[in-house]
Amino acid sequence: MPAIFFATIKTGIIKSNLIAMFAGLSMALYIFNVSFIDHIGAIILAFVGSSLVIGSAGAFNNLYDRDIDAIMERTKTRPTVTGKMDTRTGLTIGITMSISGVILLYLSSPLAAFFGFLGLFLYVVPYTMWTKRRTIYNTEVGSVSGAVPPLIGWAAISSDLGHFEIWALVATMLIWQMPHFYAIAIRRFDEYKAAEVPMLPVVKGIKRTYVQSNFYLVLLIVSSVMFWPLSPYIAGVAFLLSLFWLVFSVRSYRKDDIKDWAKKMFIFSLNHITLLFLIIIAYSLIAQLLK
Repeated sequence: MPAIFFATIKTGIIKSNLIAMFAGLSMALYIFNVSFIDHIGAIILAFVGSSLVIGSAGAFNNLYDRDIDAIMERTKTRPTVTGKMDTRTGLTIGITMSISGVILLYLSSPLAAFFGFLGLFLYVVPYTMWTKRRTIYNTEVGSVSGAVPPLIGWAAISSDLGHFEIWALVATMLIWQMPHFYAIAIRRFDEYKAAEVPMLPVVKGIKRTYVQSNFYLVLLIVSSVMFWPLSPYIAGVAFLLSLFWLVFSVRSYRKDDIKDWAKKMFIFSLNHITLLFLIIIAYSLIAQLLK
């Protein structure tokens, strides 16, 4: 049962989003020069509340997509597809986790609760229920909800959103998701085509996806300057990581082995965002202690 439960709520996505959330939280601790210990209660509530809300989004997504998940190789063994997780139990889990998560986030900060609910709503309704099966811009729509976790972390510490630094994190998350998910779409091209999900490479072709991926990588490079108010060093790291990604994309691209390129791009994307956020977290926490 634990394995079925964890597969339903997508623990891998929870972990990756918690890193983004903690990056926003750590940055706020540094910007507002407040102690980690003094806000430990709010921080714990933000962690647990975020985990519950993100997990509920995964549960709702699995339930709604179980028809197309049954067609795709990578998702056909999900509990909601095999019947190990029935609809009623899945809905109970999703509703309970979402309500509990928003309440805990509210105890951390009303603004954090708002962002938690907003991210959940955007992921379930505009993305999962509306655009995923209807338009090639489903990735762009889904990226909006994916950019919310840093805002939850920041809001747990302060309601002041008038700082450039937090929007640098949001912009990074927004842009990063396109080349990341385009790589997944190419790797699983045949599965998305069979399930009739209008991913960009399925509808517009590989060449268009390659060009568009590089376009977003250029935007990611340009957006690195937004980290300058936080630290020139962080801006430099963000710039170099994104530049290396673009160079890697161009140099490793092979028309005759596009899925190998997509696999490499997918792995690079994970390393890119994880390393950048860990550096931001380490810098923010250490710099705050040295103030």
